[in-house]
Amino acid sequence: MSGNHEREAFHSNSHFSFETTLLDEEIAHGGTQPILAKRVLTIADLGANHVDLVIVPPGADIGLHTHESDNQELYIIISGSGHMTVDNQQIRVDSGHVVVNRPGGTHSLWNPGPEEIRIVVVEVPEAGRYIGVKSA
Repeated sequence: MSGNHEREAFHSNSHFSFETTLLDEEIAHGGTQPILAKRVLTIADLGANHVDLVIVPPGADIGLHTHESDNQELYIIISGSGHMTVDNQQIRVDSGHVVVNRPGGTHSLWNPGPEEIRIVVVEVPEAGRYIGVKSA
């Protein structure tokens, strides 16, 4: 299959799951242990900067990092529980929580528990910077 056909096949997908997506092992933002992650959509696919499926195994973390001021991230906790630092505040996150990491914000996620944490990470442009939206 040529590169163009692979790209077309990727972009034609509109359904993703943790069970059917091959995740890559990586150290995220200087974390102490690897997580599993896969970027499943990009700005070319839907207008969000990206959508990632992420598994944080027990004891692993996404290291403390600061975002640029032109984007914000949503962490949608699908399963599991853990601890986040969001702009110097410590919070507990559980299945069903949505955490907004604001433009220029600093955050991390740590899994101290016995079960993995599954999250969907959605990065979007800062409000007012959406593609195709013009200021009045």
